[in-house]
Amino acid sequence: MLRLSKLADYGSQVMAYMARENAVHSANEVASATGISVPTASKILKMLAKGNLLISVRGAKGGYALSRSPCEISVAEIIDAMDGPISITECSTSACIQESVCATRSNWQGINNLIREALEKVTLAEMTEPKPQIVKLTRSGGIFA
Repeated sequence: MLRLSKLADYGSQVMAYMARENAVHSANEVASATGISVPTASKILKMLAKGNLLISVRGAKGGYALSRSPCEISVAEIIDAMDGPISITECSTSACIQESVCATRSNWQGINNLIREALEKVTLAEMTEPKPQIVKLTRSGGIFA
């Protein structure tokens, strides 16, 4: 199963909030709006700022704001800031001890590149747009499920 870390998931939630509420926000505001604890929100905001996705604003009304337009920030960048380079296998981004005899390394690297390209195409602006949920109803024993 491919799965993002909890921090990457929270990072995307924080970035979506920041994109919808385009202003300077404190860690307390972000935590309250997203339901993430204040210490975790602070950690995430610092990681996103270190990844150049947020800017830190000092002063009495300081906090964090987006460094660029939501249209210019990709989901891949958010994941990179939180988890490091996207890699579905160890050998996708680095060498391993089996590299010289591995018959699948180049295939995994190709798959990894496809996933990264797909995530680079999804912008933060798109992540803030609500998507309609499609529910498929089937008839089972006289009751729709």
